[in-house]
Amino acid sequence: IKVKGSNKDTVTVAGEESDNLSKEEPWETALKTTVVDMEVGEFRGRKVSLWDLLFSDYITEEKRQELLELYHEGTVTLQELLSTTSSLMNDSQE
Repeated sequence: IKVKGSNKDTVTVAGEESDNLSKEEPWETALKTTVVDMEVGEFRGRKVSLWDLLFSDYITEEKRQELLELYHEGTVTLQELLSTTSSLMNDSQE
């Protein structure tokens, strides 16, 4: 998985363009602008935001809430959140 920083041309699965991010919370913007190249599942071969990964069918509502809470508390970094989310997606594909 390759991590890319903010990219003004990034479009989330929901179709929201990055220009609209100014109205969001900083944590939300960070999740939407952290983009990875996915190698598994329905996202294979695509650049996908961490936000879209967290809100995909691969992550349960309970796990998503747990991860977001840990991120808000500062218990996990953005990179750790990305790593955990990617691991969960990889595990679901085995």
